[in-house]
Amino acid sequence: MLTVNKLIPRGQGLARALVNRAPTVRLDWDVRQKSRFDATDSSGRALGVFLPRGTVVRGGDVLLAEDGSFVAVQAAPQPVMVVTACTEHGSPFDLTRAAYHLGNRHVPLELQADHLKFEPDHVLADMLRQMHLDVASIDAPFEPESGAYAAGGHDHGHGHEHAPAPARKPIAIAVKAAPAPHVHGPGCNHGHDHDHGHSH
Repeated sequence: MLTVNKLIPRGQGLARALVNRAPTVRLDWDVRQKSRFDATDSSGRALGVFLPRGTVVRGGDVLLAEDGSFVAVQAAPQPVMVVTACTEHGSPFDLTRAAYHLGNRHVPLELQADHLKFEPDHVLADMLRQMHLDVASIDAPFEPESGAYAAGGHDHGHGHEHAPAPARKPIAIAVKAAPAPHVHGPGCNHGHDHDHGHSH
């Protein structure tokens, strides 16, 4: 068994031709969210993958084996439910509402501009249909969002680097002294003309 203990997100820094020639391994989401698993690549090699805990493997990532060879990761098609806005009765905003409700249930969710994907759950599918969304069962690769603060955070794949945040300048905040408490009494000029609803 060939040991793999390094992952190169999206194959960054590698020549595209090198990645294209590498053997591939097709993994579904259940496997790719584990940091330790066994697999067999397209050349028939048995792989023992041992990555740092918490590592999530994405389609397009490249694994580096102990012998220096590369293995390109592909997200394997798997059963998923695809949610789209109803063209007759709904609007694209309905997808935002759906993402909110699914997020409240901590459902692993793939977000796309025109659809959502989640693993099969017929209770959730019925809830979404009651919200006038279309839900279909298909086989497709599944790449759910990582949490905003997840380690690595390379799943958006824009191919750009975020500039470091500029140094923060101290902000002066003016604090006003609390006004003296207002006390009702003789001479406060409120008059108290409003109706208290007293019955006479």
